[in-house]
Amino acid sequence: MKVHYEVENIDIKYPVVTIGSFDGVHLGHACVIQHLKEKAASIGGESVIISFEPHPREVLYPREKKIGILTTLEEKIAILEKYGVDHLIILKFTLEFAQQSYFDFVEKILVDKIKIKGLVVGYDHRFGKDRAGNFENLQELSRKYGFFLEKEVVFEEDDVNVSSTKIRNALAVGDITTVNRFLGYPYSITGKVVNGHRLGHTIGFPTANIQIFDDRKLLPAIGVYAVKVLIGPQIFNGMLNIGIRPTVSDDGRVSCEVYIFDFNRNIYGETISIHFITRIRGERKFNDIEELRTQLQKDQEKIFKILE
Repeated sequence: MKVHYEVENIDIKYPVVTIGSFDGVHLGHACVIQHLKEKAASIGGESVIISFEPHPREVLYPREKKIGILTTLEEKIAILEKYGVDHLIILKFTLEFAQQSYFDFVEKILVDKIKIKGLVVGYDHRFGKDRAGNFENLQELSRKYGFFLEKEVVFEEDDVNVSSTKIRNALAVGDITTVNRFLGYPYSITGKVVNGHRLGHTIGFPTANIQIFDDRKLLPAIGVYAVKVLIGPQIFNGMLNIGIRPTVSDDGRVSCEVYIFDFNRNIYGETISIHFITRIRGERKFNDIEELRTQLQKDQEKIFKILE
């Protein structure tokens, strides 16, 4: 897959395009991508996704509570490449860009720069200033400029319309099962292992404290999770805690730390990725360290059964 950060002097063979944030690249997106690839192949062309950085809501609603993202740009690129997309165009989203009408976007970018042959849109997709670029308006432009227009049907999983918003809502309550089902793959975070309080070493559960690379990346709800841990090419089982650690700390800061099973290596400073499998319980305060240790042993036994 070729990644472009501008549309000047871009050369794509019979481009068939779809447009969107593609945050999460979930099963609904996958359905659009499959249709996009099929339409491109039918005319001997290439599939093109136009996406935006940063997420449009971050620019349009700066005072809104941080929306958070499901996929960083690097993750989005990796997932779209796995789906076999030919070209990804990343456009910088600014207030000035947001003021552009759908007519100008189609004419100046899709037609003049990319030389579009076809456009595939989601069932409810709108773009341009005031989201005026709906399917009916695009139909007029497709006839004027001679490209075909296709509308993708709504994608449902277990009779539920899959969307990035529904995935964010599930993540907020720790419903990783639903998150992963809607995504079609395990939700993940990536970060650097940094120094922590090292309390885990004293109670037999040494943890790696993770500093997430992109602070916009959404974390699941506070609690304890069964996870897969990726360190380089190796994959390990583990249990991860997201929370304020009320038994041993009162600073109120949320930390993200993972205990890796059958692992004894210094990985400070290294990059690790965490793939969430399921949430096993919420976080709670214990009476003392010994009670915490007993609960962690129970958690480990439960996660062993889940992951094995």
